[in-house]
Amino acid sequence: MIEKVIIVGAAGRDFHNFNVYFKGNPRYRVIAFTAAQIPNIEGRTYPAELSGELYPDGIPICAERDMARLIREWRIDLVAFSYSDVSYGEVMHKAAVAMAEGADFILLGATYTMLKSKKPVIAVCAVRTGAGKSQTTRKIAGILKEQFGKRIVVVRHPMPYGDLSRQVVQRLSAYEDFELNKCTIEEREEYEPLIERGIVVYAGIDYGRILERAESEADIIIWDGGNNDTPFYAPDLHIVVFDPHRAGHELLYYPGETNMIMADVAIINKVDTAPEAKVEKVRKNIAGSNPRATIILSESPIMADSPERIRGQRVLVVEDGPSITHGGMPFGAATIAARKFGAAEIVAPQPFAVGSIRDMYQRYPHIGSQLPSMGYSEEQIRELEATINLADCDLVVFSTPADLNGLLHINKPAIRIRYEYKDHGPPFLKDVLKHKLEKIGIL
Repeated sequence: MIEKVIIVGAAGRDFHNFNVYFKGNPRYRVIAFTAAQIPNIEGRTYPAELSGELYPDGIPICAERDMARLIREWRIDLVAFSYSDVSYGEVMHKAAVAMAEGADFILLGATYTMLKSKKPVIAVCAVRTGAGKSQTTRKIAGILKEQFGKRIVVVRHPMPYGDLSRQVVQRLSAYEDFELNKCTIEEREEYEPLIERGIVVYAGIDYGRILERAESEADIIIWDGGNNDTPFYAPDLHIVVFDPHRAGHELLYYPGETNMIMADVAIINKVDTAPEAKVEKVRKNIAGSNPRATIILSESPIMADSPERIRGQRVLVVEDGPSITHGGMPFGAATIAARKFGAAEIVAPQPFAVGSIRDMYQRYPHIGSQLPSMGYSEEQIRELEATINLADCDLVVFSTPADLNGLLHINKPAIRIRYEYKDHGPPFLKDVLKHKLEKIGIL
């Protein structure tokens, strides 16, 4: 008997799970994907050329809010939950809906969907989005490239939010590739700091084909995870980043706890700004779940262009979008900088928000006086730009990894905040990497 399936996702893990488990499997017929978490990614079709011979018309991508109706109308047998950074309560809420409508509900095993590389793989993952994966990836790439002379390629967790038929395999090594690949703000935030350092980045949809391409030009592949998802490639060294500002979340969000349990190295980041009691809470949770993991403490020091310009100003803070929306971060680096460098006021953006940016505050009321740098489409980029231009403030403080000054046309002065990885004390990341990689024969 053929089982009819819905894959519940957010344009990333869901496509990978389809490719490695459901595609070409005669036991199943995937009736639809559903999409959530990222705005305006439903209403598309997973292309026929990517779907295989069982799906000559491709597979529709519907809104997740229609899941119950789809189960009823198609008499769905199985719902496969396939995205990340979701609370355990929310995962089980979706399971309850699926089961009430008569469908089974599954989570595919973390290791089951990992592809095996011919080259060594270091995975950088997290227990929540916004914990500090990207700066950790950059630091590791720098160590391996500059101190050990290795050719490094970074493979990024997928963000295919545009024309899927053109996003199967994306290779980025220069600024021109952003336009060629029609990159969103979210993609640029991940790729730009790596490309500035001369590191090739791959992303896309078909991570088997991506792996073959990456293997052809790398000595070591770094898997740069998204949200708190588990790696798509089987890691030789699994590094997981923790955020003590959200201490305890490592036990509460799917699949971050899985990363914690699998970690070879656990990095507790942001110890320079988090209360010591929260740092210790995270340390105890790691020790209780995975006592074999090597624990490193790290910082995210704030670096600002002309920080004296902040003092006494009424500032609008623009933070990394996913981190403060579905990531649930109470504040980001721009807010820390505004407080540290003496801003007179952090201006609330809600009265000036337009379109989908305004809707974001209704969906994520915890955001407070922060403006998320949402830019998943050209329309949303223009809405972000309009919101900034309408805001009654003296200065805009950006803390996004990409330089938004070059993407937005804004009518007021702006400065950019950066943050990088910094060891807090021994054991140092360089030494741990050297020891671990020598032990498994990579160095």
